[in-house]
Amino acid sequence: MIESGATGTGYEQPALTDLGTPLSEVTFCVVDLETTGLAADACGITEIGAVKVKGGQVLGEYSTLVDPGEPIDPRVTRLTGITDEMVAGAPAIGAVLPSFLEFASGATLVAHNAGFDVGFLRNACELTGTRWPRPPIVDTVVLARKLTEKSEVPNRRLGSLARLFGSPVTPNHRALDDARATVTVLHGLIERATGHGVVTDTDLVEFCRAIPSELQRRKRHLAEGLPHKPGVYIFRDADDRALYIGVSVDVAARVRSYFSAGEQRRRLRDMIASAERVEVIECAHRLEAGVAELRLISGGKPPYNRAGKNLEFRSWVRLTDEPYPRLQISRKPPEPGEPRLGPASGSQAQAAIAAIEAALPIRSCRTRLSPKRTSATCILGEIGKCAEPCRHTVSVEEYAAIAADAARALDSDPAPVAEAVAGRLAELSESERFEAAAERRDELAAFLELSASTQRVRGLVAAGEIVAAGRARGGGWEVALIRHGTLAGATRTPPRADPMPHIERLRATARSVEPVADVVDAAHAAEARLLLDWLSRDEVRLVDVDQPWACPLDGAERWTGAVTSEPGVRRGPFG
Repeated sequence: MIESGATGTGYEQPALTDLGTPLSEVTFCVVDLETTGLAADACGITEIGAVKVKGGQVLGEYSTLVDPGEPIDPRVTRLTGITDEMVAGAPAIGAVLPSFLEFASGATLVAHNAGFDVGFLRNACELTGTRWPRPPIVDTVVLARKLTEKSEVPNRRLGSLARLFGSPVTPNHRALDDARATVTVLHGLIERATGHGVVTDTDLVEFCRAIPSELQRRKRHLAEGLPHKPGVYIFRDADDRALYIGVSVDVAARVRSYFSAGEQRRRLRDMIASAERVEVIECAHRLEAGVAELRLISGGKPPYNRAGKNLEFRSWVRLTDEPYPRLQISRKPPEPGEPRLGPASGSQAQAAIAAIEAALPIRSCRTRLSPKRTSATCILGEIGKCAEPCRHTVSVEEYAAIAADAARALDSDPAPVAEAVAGRLAELSESERFEAAAERRDELAAFLELSASTQRVRGLVAAGEIVAAGRARGGGWEVALIRHGTLAGATRTPPRADPMPHIERLRATARSVEPVADVVDAAHAAEARLLLDWLSRDEVRLVDVDQPWACPLDGAERWTGAVTSEPGVRRGPFG
């Protein structure tokens, strides 16, 4: 460095370190998380994987499962392979965070879609009282948008970029492997970025920094004056039509994020272009907000929402009403007391039917059969997989017994189906027909999952009135009054106050709900499942239950292993 005055110019040349650290000398900590869902303020972390690199060399790796403190959605398990049993003995996030932050200390944090991973990490720090170190952050998604072309990669997903840059590790939705793949992607993108004058860590962070569009900047005033409370927010257009509905525990902060550089989704940017105001419905807590969001989306079908809009198109598995019944998929909600499974996606419903048909000699043909005349047989009858009512080899009364077995499988007892399919799986495995075995396994899993879900929901609805409370952040209790699988009322009690007077007032003012023994439609089922997810959380206590709340002793839960219990452990509602 030339000292000031040495040349008489008064100019001091900045040192290289003043402009940032050369990329070859920067330590990067590439991190990936697996979680129970997408919302950082409502879901938990199940796995952390990280790789620390410098100058192209791996300095160390970090990997651990995390107990999220809540059940893992079966859909998430299918994606990641992480089960409740795997995380049961893992440390909680409060025990994991210090060691991870120490591992990442002093490094530039890198993630693919960094807003997701960093959002979960920051929320975990807030929940555990841990200081967030505010490291420099590099998002490989943002880099990829700037440094790759559609002609060479169809999208900016991690798997696509890993193939483009020749990663030796294939991303598989497990944290450490995905972090390893992201390292290869990072190095490939840095090599390209140097052609744009990016030579230091400061250059790289600035290059990553997305700039909000002019439209987003002009619409920022829509986020002004909103409450920092739980609730539902509704973007409305000039004609007051709902464009998009969302939910948050901090409405003001969430709505403000739509006008920041982090919002890159074209769909929502298009929504912002049409938005003229934001309506807020304040709620007592997140559960009430989530239920309100579900009802509003289902009823209003805002064009920019994707999930929850078309619940009426969900599928039910039921028996046809004819002399020789068969299983069918129907979008019409079943009558009260009618054996059924659902609602579900069409593919899950079809897989469940395949499992039942593989176990019972119930017919699968769609021909409407008559007890007075025979019909042509099919290959299933010829190979002994069907009782052949088409040829009258069984009477209507004999076939009714087969249909009754199918009805019990739909209603309460999956054991005959599970045992029969399990036996078939063993046969296929012994004969090394592994692909066929995998298909039967997936069908059985779909049947058991749908059966367990149907029975859980039915049990909640039949329980009548349930009062439950979960500990609120900052003190007090978040109380929900549930009647027949519907949220009838909600409140939050003040810290250090007796909650019971507040609960009695809630009972007196909550809306009445018509008594039913089972869900009446797909929207009712969706709300009941949302309530069940909340009720299953460790911090939630039962205050009162009107009727026995239970699932069948020999029901599907016994086969799926989804429910675990600790004999002898009993918790009071506010203990």
